[in-house]
Amino acid sequence: MPLPQALGRFNKHATNKVVGVVAGHLPGMAMVLHRGRRSGTEYRTPVNVFGGAERYRFALTYGKDTDWVRNVLAAGECVVETRGHTVELDDPWIGHDPKVAWAPPVVRSLLRTLGVEYYLQCRVRHR
Repeated sequence: MPLPQALGRFNKHATNKVVGVVAGHLPGMAMVLHRGRRSGTEYRTPVNVFGGAERYRFALTYGKDTDWVRNVLAAGECVVETRGHTVELDDPWIGHDPKVAWAPPVVRSLLRTLGVEYYLQCRVRHR
């Protein structure tokens, strides 16, 4: 079971503003820039990220039905700011892995404890 939606709503309006200041620079953290499906408004959401040259995976700690995930899937693309770099991503899809084998060992244990089984994977867009 992912983290409760009530905690997600609190974080969206309070914690994310603080975390957002540093998330694009910390290892394992990033800011996902995405547009609202209906409003077209640009949003910045702090996330846990893992990846590199060809793909990025995001731990879906609040589940696969959050607004930011639905926005990225609907648009088919997003931008990620991580470790001081901006990277364009496309081809998003949701993966399911109860063992969280894709995550680094220390993070894997935490994600399994939290019941985080889903991730969003995106491909790095090469121009």
